[in-house]
Amino acid sequence: MILKPSTINLSDSHIMAIVNLTPDSFYGASRNVSATEASRSVDRAVGEGATIVDIGGYSSRPGAKDVDLEEEWRRVRMGLEAVRDARCDVVVSVDTFRSEIVSRAYAEFGDVIVNDISAGKADEAMVDVVARLGLPYVAMHMRGEPQTMQMMTDYGDVVKDVADFLGRRGEELQRAGIVRENIILDPGFGFAKTLKQNYELMRGLDTLRALGYPLLVGVSRKSMIYKPLGLTPEEALPGSLAFAWEALRGGEAILRVHDVAATRQILELSKHYKSL
Repeated sequence: MILKPSTINLSDSHIMAIVNLTPDSFYGASRNVSATEASRSVDRAVGEGATIVDIGGYSSRPGAKDVDLEEEWRRVRMGLEAVRDARCDVVVSVDTFRSEIVSRAYAEFGDVIVNDISAGKADEAMVDVVARLGLPYVAMHMRGEPQTMQMMTDYGDVVKDVADFLGRRGEELQRAGIVRENIILDPGFGFAKTLKQNYELMRGLDTLRALGYPLLVGVSRKSMIYKPLGLTPEEALPGSLAFAWEALRGGEAILRVHDVAATRQILELSKHYKSL
């Protein structure tokens, strides 16, 4: 059974498992290119304790190539079928900036969380579709697009600039018909941010929490972790867990990760630590 997004209590912290249906995601182990691989990844994520599975068919790593709509839908549909066939209790998120993908996913599979790296800026129909369908919506901060974003890192104060953008965007989304309870904000670690700016943004999460929306934090195995250590994404699990702990200190609603079982330990320890 696929749970409806409304069953998720965002006053708690959750693990969102990354299930990429792409051949070119930056972390090789996260790539799934067949229905068998998709099913295996979904089963593992749910078995290890993920409460949300994030299905993506378009790689958003810096410099990634464009993927046409039909190919993205083929990939996303394959992932959604894997979740449905698993008959498991999990909420599904679709990682897309295209409203047509959302419409097709809803028509065939029902309610999903919409995880939009462009916060509705890449497709002018996206916000209207989400509002009409009454779906939860993750609005992420990014400048430009994956092909150009790392040339757009000129901020006065990255924490203030990101907070100002997300605060305004939250208000705009509500005026467009998305209810406040359905809005989740993502500061966009690694998207149009330098390594130093990513660290500044992590230190400034309290400023984003003050906006009053649930936050999604996605830093798993990203370059802000492995580059300072001279490592590769494949070697970046310990650093990813350190940042997961840092994010959980403020009670983030959603951690978007590659490594569910390891992150689940961090989440449970964080709960125990706070309860003492």
